[in-house]
Amino acid sequence: MIIQSMQKNGLILAAFALATTGAVALINDITKGKIANQEQQHLMQLLSQVIDKDQYDNTLYLDCTTSNAPELGPQGPHTIYRARLDGAPSALLVRHITPRGYSGNIDILTAVNRAGVISGVRITRHEETPGLGDKVELAKSAWVTTFNGVNVTSEADPHLNVKKDGGQFDAFTGATITPRAVVTSVNQAAWFAKTHFDALFDAKNTCEVSQ
Repeated sequence: MIIQSMQKNGLILAAFALATTGAVALINDITKGKIANQEQQHLMQLLSQVIDKDQYDNTLYLDCTTSNAPELGPQGPHTIYRARLDGAPSALLVRHITPRGYSGNIDILTAVNRAGVISGVRITRHEETPGLGDKVELAKSAWVTTFNGVNVTSEADPHLNVKKDGGQFDAFTGATITPRAVVTSVNQAAWFAKTHFDALFDAKNTCEVSQ
């Protein structure tokens, strides 16, 4: 009797596990499309923040390549979206990372055209100190918009520094490390995009239609 009871309970538990697994799989299938659509909309919203609509007419999230270039920071490959206007290359939207933030990595998105002019920069992820280093985030201050229109002329452009280092960008009181890290990373990423502009546009498209 004990053995039969154990076997019965085992079958019940197995059936319950199968039913639960099936329910989870079904819910996942139902919500997967919705989640993917939300992620797609969020990505497009982010990309549209760093480049004006009149600079491109293609679908940015469907046109990209990747790079492991050290100028773009650790944890590659880094995605580079390609903006085209009437089929011609217009700008590159580069995802890059600086590991030199006060609290670790700072993820950045920078848009730059062939001439090396930056149209926009956004911080996409960081763990900087609230009230200090987090001012690199647009929701906290307009500091990141001071990159708009800046022309990058070299790999270590002297103007692309905080004012304390002789550049044109403000530092935050008590938090110079964070803006210095962002400015340096933007300089390197923008210069990389400018000097590899045609090669990056000629590279294979690595964006999937379902992205």
